[in-house]
Amino acid sequence: MSDIRVVVIEDHDLTRAGLEAALHRREGISVIGDAGNGIQGLRLLEVEQPDVAVVDIGLPDIDGIELVRRFLSSQAEANQGKTKVIMLTMHKTPDSVLAAFAAGADSYCMKDISMDRLEEAVKATHAGNPWIDPQIADIILQQVRQSNADPSQGSIEKTIAIKALDPEYEEIVDKADLTDREIGILQLIVRGYSNAEIADALFLTVGTIKTHVRHILNKLCVDDRTHAAVLALRAGIIE
Repeated sequence: MSDIRVVVIEDHDLTRAGLEAALHRREGISVIGDAGNGIQGLRLLEVEQPDVAVVDIGLPDIDGIELVRRFLSSQAEANQGKTKVIMLTMHKTPDSVLAAFAAGADSYCMKDISMDRLEEAVKATHAGNPWIDPQIADIILQQVRQSNADPSQGSIEKTIAIKALDPEYEEIVDKADLTDREIGILQLIVRGYSNAEIADALFLTVGTIKTHVRHILNKLCVDDRTHAAVLALRAGIIE
């Protein structure tokens, strides 16, 4: 199996060098290029067409969100294979998180992520599974809860639209072949219900809910409830 071809776009020289060095040492990953600003990064992406791009949001000249939007738009117009994108940032404000996903980002990591976790993020993202830092996932789920609780904050349809529904994620969920019961439980997970609350809502035991949740995670190939919820949001599975 060939290595995952990665490009790193980050304006801080030491951070960029550190990311490259760390990823180079990881089996199955090859860093094929880097850039220190948005214009250089866009050109690099257009030339190399990497498997995964690690992009800092806070780039000079063109910020990372606009860079990703332009590049993925040009890929779609040229009918080229889609590069997976990991957004990297020190910030976790709701606006930047939602804007990144609206631009087409697949995964979102904080800059203080460990190199082991970054490797995990690159490989998961390349495989088509979104990798979301738990701090970031909490922001996304909070947006859903706020929309459900307060209609004045906008409809749930608007919240979903902000995160740019992606046919790829719909396909992942479709192929998972979830049962109606599992889809119902996943919808409650997205809304922030605990296992006990789901059990009460569905008149089932907590043990039964845990079994269903385990099956959901296995079918979606994710490690925890948070990542399952984010994937479901991207695929539009919510009542």
